[in-house]
Amino acid sequence: MRLGHVIGTVTLHTADAGLKGGRLLVVQPCGRAQFAGAPMLPLAKGNSLIVYDELGAGLGNVIGYTEGGEATTPFSRPIAIDALCAAIIDQLHYTPPAA
Repeated sequence: MRLGHVIGTVTLHTADAGLKGGRLLVVQPCGRAQFAGAPMLPLAKGNSLIVYDELGAGLGNVIGYTEGGEATTPFSRPIAIDALCAAIIDQLHYTPPAA
């Protein structure tokens, strides 16, 4: 699982029936600097991805997401997603290891 910051949403005109009940989020993965206490904004360029969410995450939330084959595991049939929101993070505490 990786952590990311929700920076937007995706609106579809027509979607696969398997996506019913959820929505698509634009997520910026958290980097080493954010874990060390740097602010989430401004965003680093590039690297954002689309994450399928059924938990109700919104703009500004930090989420835990999984990618690849693991993202499709909860579904009973094949579904066209690359990343799945697995958790909405309330608090994050991290102490970098001593150098």
